[in-house]
Amino acid sequence: MPSGGQRKHTISNKTRKRPGKDLDQIHEDLKPEKAAKLLQQEVDYDLPGNGQFYCIECERHFIDEKTRQLHRKTKLHKNRVKSLKEVPYTQAEANAAGGSGFFPAVTLKSRMELPKQPEISVEIGE
Repeated sequence: MPSGGQRKHTISNKTRKRPGKDLDQIHEDLKPEKAAKLLQQEVDYDLPGNGQFYCIECERHFIDEKTRQLHRKTKLHKNRVKSLKEVPYTQAEANAAGGSGFFPAVTLKSRMELPKQPEISVEIGE
């Protein structure tokens, strides 16, 4: 048992209590009309940088533009952008996967087509 009241595997309060937005909520924020609102926020003295330097993908406020630009080069930001490139699931897709109802439409995730192979004709000579 560790001494001094230290535990081996602890979770910080930030990750435990503030999980943040889901990816589908961030997809909604990335739409042009909402993105313009988030990037041009009113001055709020309670937020870092008075709420003027916001990263939409990571839903974080920064103290200045330089810090936000440095953040955009980090692995955390790049991984978040990569995960946001996937098409979010819709409620209709969730219902179809659960088996409730009849959905003959093709979903966005299943529209990937494999490249067609050229047909090769084989002649058998006698």
